[in-house]
Amino acid sequence: MINVTKPAQEQVRMYFEGKEITPIRIFLNSAGCGGPSLAMALDEKKDTDAVFTFDEVEYIMDKNLLEKAGPVDIDFAGTGFRLESALKPAGGCKGCSGGTCGS
Repeated sequence: MINVTKPAQEQVRMYFEGKEITPIRIFLNSAGCGGPSLAMALDEKKDTDAVFTFDEVEYIMDKNLLEKAGPVDIDFAGTGFRLESALKPAGGCKGCSGGTCGS
């Protein structure tokens, strides 16, 4: 299951003002110093996706990933979106300095 808070729904609706609404994919982003994490991007639906609709916007996620991640909560606070789930990917580093990872 994907849950989208009211503040997150409002931010997404503001983004789509004057634009065609397209599905938002939740995916595992393997890039970044902090290791793999869930992220969002505009995308097209696939047969292997679970689809959840909030405020006329479709949120899509690969069924296998959703099964592993458990419920995914999408929120917006302050400066950006926050995605939380039961998925705790391994990897990454403890901190960054000057664009390089340190342990």
